[in-house]
Amino acid sequence: MSDELEDTRTYTVVLNGEEQYSIWPAGRELPLGWREAGVRGSKSACLDHVAQVWTDMRPLSLRTRMGR
Repeated sequence: MSDELEDTRTYTVVLNGEEQYSIWPAGRELPLGWREAGVRGSKSACLDHVAQVWTDMRPLSLRTRMGR
């Protein structure tokens, strides 16, 4: 069994209009409806950031309807 290669790419944390987070390879064109959230780094650093800030997984429209 061979060792998996470590992912050394740089990622950026992205956010959509419903305040849902994801990560995207830095330097690639973002998908429509997504914007950078201001955090770049390794895949694990970006995922750690998302875990810290995305504490309510409900879309913004649902949170608004429910009174947050």
